[in-house]
Amino acid sequence: MEPQPNFNFDQFDIKLETESIGRNFLYFAEIDSTNAILKDKTSKNQNGTVVFAEKQNAGKGRFNNTWESAKGQNLTFSILLNIDKHLKDKLNILNLGTAQVLASTIENLFQLQVEVKWPNDVLIKRKKAAGILIEAVSLGANIKKAVIGIGLNVNQTEFHGEFNYPPTSLKLELNQEIAREKILAEFLNNFEELLQKVKYKPQAVLQSWRDKCDMIGERICLNQDGKLKNGVFDDIDETGQLLLRTEKGIKVINYGDVTVIH
Repeated sequence: MEPQPNFNFDQFDIKLETESIGRNFLYFAEIDSTNAILKDKTSKNQNGTVVFAEKQNAGKGRFNNTWESAKGQNLTFSILLNIDKHLKDKLNILNLGTAQVLASTIENLFQLQVEVKWPNDVLIKRKKAAGILIEAVSLGANIKKAVIGIGLNVNQTEFHGEFNYPPTSLKLELNQEIAREKILAEFLNNFEELLQKVKYKPQAVLQSWRDKCDMIGERICLNQDGKLKNGVFDDIDETGQLLLRTEKGIKVINYGDVTVIH
């Protein structure tokens, strides 16, 4: 007999207030990757579908880094979005907005000091609590769909491996077991509101992200595939790219891993 999931669907459903996001909810005890299921071009999943897994065997972050997550302890899920004319040029903004909304959701629920790290991480006390990976699904030259993969450390207390930023979880920060259903429902409620802002008020989304980023104005080291660049994190531009101030002027950075220089 299959063990019952420790995810309470009734608790989740009663708190979900969205129109489309998460209304088609696919639950898996164990799969390779939630993103991979939604990226499958043959699938007929509708806009707003959420795929949730208690354990991913091939979960990944940016640059094909693996995302390790203990089974049944965290939130590892992906959201499918149809890309219309209002979203097609704003995936960077959607990426930053998703991180900001996740940070704000955690902050509001648990009164923790949460910050965002360019371009897609959520930190608590400069320790990594969550990561986001957006992948586009193209048909010919056109982006038709996007899959937003999210991993949030909730109740995991031990982490193994080497990390640029030490990992943490909500349980480690709060010293108590955390109900995952409330966090997921509240985040999805806020995420649905975010989508309208990304489409019609993108600069407001970027300003909300700036307000959550403590690294702006700091000296940073930027790692781009092993190539290091130092400078000051000056700002982000109107598309969400990082502006790095160096002795030679401002450089526009569209990818890389950021570390604050102490």
